[in-house]
Amino acid sequence: MKPTLSILRPRYLLTALVTGLLSACGGTHSPLGSVDDWTFVNYWAQWCKPCIREIPELNTLHGEDGYTVLGVNYDGAQGEELARQVQTLGVAFPTLAEDPAEILGTERPAVLPTTLVLAPGGKLHQVLVGPQTVESLREATR
Repeated sequence: MKPTLSILRPRYLLTALVTGLLSACGGTHSPLGSVDDWTFVNYWAQWCKPCIREIPELNTLHGEDGYTVLGVNYDGAQGEELARQVQTLGVAFPTLAEDPAEILGTERPAVLPTTLVLAPGGKLHQVLVGPQTVESLREATR
């Protein structure tokens, strides 16, 4: 019998999710490191001024041990358009090709920026609304 996502353990669900959704934009990223990390799934858009101000904070956190940041382009940009936006805004963390909200058991955000905080193993820990700092993101893991 083939297992379904609903019966997979959260650790494997996160790995499957990240593997399946990572876009080629921004280079290759191994999802295996995120299984043991705190993972932040950040929704952003090129027209969102608070998102733009928040991106350097997310870039900094993504470069630290124990943390992984994944982006979701709120407008669903793909391919060359997504690559252009990522470059223009200086997004240094991987961007998912599809919105993971349903798989993670949450609704698509209505406010930007929104960041989903996933505990090691992939369980949704917290939802942060509004622009974050490195300090507020670290605090969300406590």
